[in-house]
Amino acid sequence: MEHLKMTSENRVADITITRPPANALSSGLLKELSAILDEIEADQEIRAVVIHGEGKFFSAGADIKEFTTIKTGEEFSRLSEYGQKVFERMETFSKPIIAAIHGAALGGGLELAMACHIRLVTEKAKLGLPELQLGLIPGFAGSQRLPRYVGMAKAAEMLLTSEPITGVQAVQYGLANHAYPDEELLESAFRMAGAIAKKSPVSVKAAIDLLGYAKTGQFHEGVKKEADYFGEVFVSEDAKEGIGAFLEKRQPEFKGH
Repeated sequence: MEHLKMTSENRVADITITRPPANALSSGLLKELSAILDEIEADQEIRAVVIHGEGKFFSAGADIKEFTTIKTGEEFSRLSEYGQKVFERMETFSKPIIAAIHGAALGGGLELAMACHIRLVTEKAKLGLPELQLGLIPGFAGSQRLPRYVGMAKAAEMLLTSEPITGVQAVQYGLANHAYPDEELLESAFRMAGAIAKKSPVSVKAAIDLLGYAKTGQFHEGVKKEADYFGEVFVSEDAKEGIGAFLEKRQPEFKGH
């Protein structure tokens, strides 16, 4: 594995994102994540999972440089659909996945975290979906998961302003379960995972399956529509400007076409 590493101890798998400097989610990293899920699913000794980032961030977003290599809207939509598929698998995974978030979970990084069953954060972590800052939209089901956690009004504010919220605010809004000082995050995540790992895997799997029924058919329709829009928006002039401005570290000037 180039971008992820996994260890396991006491029936808990530890997945670390190791893609400096920002642990950006490339298509290669998503494929590695899918392969690790295969491995964990087949290992009956593993009963819970913790995922976290190495270095300064959980994950600061998707790989914007990779976006510049994509030529068509259809190709961009396929990238969206693949990410959506991996994250849907995480949310319906038979073993609980806990995201331990420090530094930042932005864009694709927050979408990854929202696909986990439980989110633990540091108090000063930054969580947000800043894609509109680049003339883009979320593409890994973020537009559909965020309102389920924080409500429609707060989701609209976070999407349309691109402003992140802190770990403490994330708990207040229902996006995260608990906020901790930096030095307590991982210990708390593994303690929770260890407690869950002592439960019956049969009942844990049933509980996760039942939680999935809270998602309506409209959720899945919305996810498909998101992938369609992801491709449409990507081929706009505004998207080219937004991506270019991001890579050149300047403010974008959007023209509306």
